[in-house]
Amino acid sequence: MSLSKDEQKVLAAATAVDTLISEKKIFSGMKIGLGTGSTAMPAVKRLAERIHDGTLSDIKAVATSFQTTLACEDLGIPVYSMNDREIGGHLDLAIDGADEISPSKSLIKGGGAALLREKIIAYNSSAFVIVADESKAVPHHGTGFPLPVEIIPEARGPVINALAALGATCVLREGVRKAGPVITDNGNMILDCTWKNPVDASEMEQKINDITGVVECGFFTKIVPMCFIAHADGTVEIRR
Repeated sequence: MSLSKDEQKVLAAATAVDTLISEKKIFSGMKIGLGTGSTAMPAVKRLAERIHDGTLSDIKAVATSFQTTLACEDLGIPVYSMNDREIGGHLDLAIDGADEISPSKSLIKGGGAALLREKIIAYNSSAFVIVADESKAVPHHGTGFPLPVEIIPEARGPVINALAALGATCVLREGVRKAGPVITDNGNMILDCTWKNPVDASEMEQKINDITGVVECGFFTKIVPMCFIAHADGTVEIRR
């Protein structure tokens, strides 16, 4: 058996949702944050299946992006805002994908340009779960997948200078099938940053977020997730 990346993503998502249900970490009446991107979407679909088969009911979802909101609408999952009275600004659980997972379970997220809403949801949840294919497990951050940094457009020049002082090389993310830069759901731009050498994600998260004009960066270090990582051989590694 040799599963493709897409097959690994589906396996990780289904295993995560079913395991969490069996361990009573997902149950009826929960408030759940749902992530964005090609790895998170299978988890959204699996959650919808377990709602429709009667295993779960009264699930209240908060979506991290327009993409996820539309998927939830299509799948019949009720979507709320973090500000709605039913949510009260806090979630029981968030489920999302990641672009990189280190051995200490620090993350890079934001390949889909939804890092700000993803972090609002993750950092305001009692528990955080990541689903991923094996390519996302890395020994360190900084030199591989570019770190997304969401910025105020007017601050692009000063922010690039400040990131360069931290050793980063920055590229403004350009749109696909769109002329010009990517514009986030919040009306901002994305800088993709890499370093010549590995960086301390926790230290760098704070330093980058201290730069005036930065809205949020894609390092996730302040909440430690439970990770479900699927492998090509059909096994799923669970990092608790």
